Amino acid sequence: MRKQGHRSRAVVAVLTAALVGVAGCDAVGGDSAGPTPKAKASPKPTPAWDSSPASIAAVGDSITRGFDACGVLKDCPDVSWATGGSTQVDSLAVRLLGRARAAERSWNFAVSGSRMADLPTQMAQAAARTPALVTVMVGANDACRDSTAAMTSVADFRAGFQDALGVLRKTAPKAQVYVASVPNLKRLWSEGRTNPLGKQVWKLGVCPSMLADADAVDAAATERRATVQERVEAYNTVLKEVCAEDRRCRYDGGAVYDYRFGTEQLSHWDWFHPSVNGQARLAEIAYRKVRSVS
Repeated sequence: MRKQGHRSRAVVAVLTAALVGVAGCDAVGGDSAGPTPKAKASPKPTPAWDSSPASIAAVGDSITRGFDACGVLKDCPDVSWATGGSTQVDSLAVRLLGRARAAERSWNFAVSGSRMADLPTQMAQAAARTPALVTVMVGANDACRDSTAAMTSVADFRAGFQDALGVLRKTAPKAQVYVASVPNLKRLWSEGRTNPLGKQVWKLGVCPSMLADADAVDAAATERRATVQERVEAYNTVLKEVCAEDRRCRYDGGAVYDYRFGTEQLSHWDWFHPSVNGQARLAEIAYRKVRSVS
């Protein structure tokens, strides 16, 4: 009897422990249906880049206006890399829209001599057209000043670009933006200085911070050109960083800066601005970047 009572108490203890264990599992939500935790909100997906925009507006400086590509000291927008209709260039607009539609659905608001401080005004004009794509090429004139001290500061350059994108977003929030890097001005000096006529034209005041005393290679001239080059590289860093903050902006990754422009790509009037051939190369770069899936 004593052994049997001991066995009975043991069975009760095991059953009790099992029941307590089941109750404990239910208490902490084991296999029972408890409150479902709230799922974290998914971040808004980055809008897909449209590689076939239906309209294009261009803003920027003399490069986008085709300055000195067709004649001396004059704009030639027909050969603009961004919106021109020339068959010699096949601009970005022509490549994306076709020649007929490009004539109706592309606009060039660039102004020769413009600096970053002028971009917000141009961007407002572009935004009024509610374009699907806006091309930006600006910065060379911010570095091409009478002296290195007169160059646009990096902080002001950044503020100007941020303001310009803000202006665009108020009116055309869904417009895509393609941003071309500032060209390598030191390379343009290196190529253009091989032409005696070009150097004479430079003396009239073409980008003096870089091109003045074109044949001088003393310490002062070398330092001056290096200072300009460093500022151009800083501008490109700004373009990259500010563009990265806008979900519909695409920087060219330094493609224009890295392109090795030769004398055939330079205007034979000033040996500095792009020639018709140079404009075509810029159009190729832009088309490749806009059409890229990433």
